[in-house]
Amino acid sequence: MTTNGYTARHRAMLQAIADGRGELVCGRTPSLSVDGLWCDFTATVELFTGGLFRPVSEAAFGSPSPAVLTASGFQVLRSLAVA
Repeated sequence: MTTNGYTARHRAMLQAIADGRGELVCGRTPSLSVDGLWCDFTATVELFTGGLFRPVSEAAFGSPSPAVLTASGFQVLRSLAVA
C-alpha cells in the first residue's frame, strides 16, 4: 500500500474520521464534513474512491451517515502518522 501523493490534509481528514468526527453524504460523488464543515472535495473523492473510508451503514441517496475508516484507511493513517 502506497502513501505517495497523500498530504497533511489527507492525514487530517483520515484522523478526523477515525476520531468519529466525519459525516458522509452519500451520492453520485461523496461529500464529507468534519465538525459540520465541508472538506476538500478532491481529497474526499481520492480517499473515498481509494477505499479508505465508507459510511457506517448503507444510506439513501443524499442522506448523511457517519463515516468510518476501512482497514486500508487505518493502515494509510498509521503510515502517514510516522512519515
